[in-house]
Amino acid sequence: MQSQVSPKRKLKVRSVWISDIHLGFRGCSAELLLDFLHHVECEYLYLVGDIIDIWEMKKKMFWPQEHNNVIRTLLGKAKHNTKVVYVPGNHDEVLRDYDGMVFGNVEIKHDTIHTTATGRKLLILHGDEFDSVVKISPMLAKIGSRLYEFLLRANRYVNYVRRKMGFSYWSLAAFLKHKVKNAVQYISNFEEAVAHEAARQGVDGVVCGHIHRAEITQLHGIDYYNCGDWVESCTALVENPDGSMEILSWTELAAETSAIAQAA
Repeated sequence: MQSQVSPKRKLKVRSVWISDIHLGFRGCSAELLLDFLHHVECEYLYLVGDIIDIWEMKKKMFWPQEHNNVIRTLLGKAKHNTKVVYVPGNHDEVLRDYDGMVFGNVEIKHDTIHTTATGRKLLILHGDEFDSVVKISPMLAKIGSRLYEFLLRANRYVNYVRRKMGFSYWSLAAFLKHKVKNAVQYISNFEEAVAHEAARQGVDGVVCGHIHRAEITQLHGIDYYNCGDWVESCTALVENPDGSMEILSWTELAAETSAIAQAA
């Protein structure tokens, strides 16, 4: 389920999961993420991989002030009553070498277990280890990453024209992923594989990222949650105080708020 929250009040939840921020990449929506982080208060904050895009930074250094502000805001939350856990992904996999260590009150874990307010156990991992393309051919994965980068650049021009015509934000990459048959099958296979691992470990559910597709569903008795990304959809998974789970779409909220401001 997706929800939208008024920007005029703080969002108080028990837990937050965000993934695939890709700091260091030009397509990162750092300003929207900062807006979200400034509006949310939580006990637990899980960074579910690809927070820093080291792949991209090896090609060309890009680190504007907004990206620095994201890091400072996350560290600030870790310092003030929020337990922050960083589960690295494939784009920031070098951090996996520091599994179990703590930096600036942020704990690094290869994967971890979260217990919800209702006592349900959730396995938290990035998910790239269940991506057959990444696992079998890292080089092919990087080619796919380049193609995805091209789509995101094209998307900026598409949305520039859409804004001029009065239309809302639209993701070309997301549209193609959901329309191309092989991509749909890939997403389905990925979700099945992640849910199977959760069942193998005897937990109630799993939270992951990696495929940039926010989702809440159930597969073979396992609750599957994907927190999405902060490149295309700008979504976060949250656990409410009563233990219920939902996806927040901050891109939609920003568009709605902008429309209200223009109407006023």
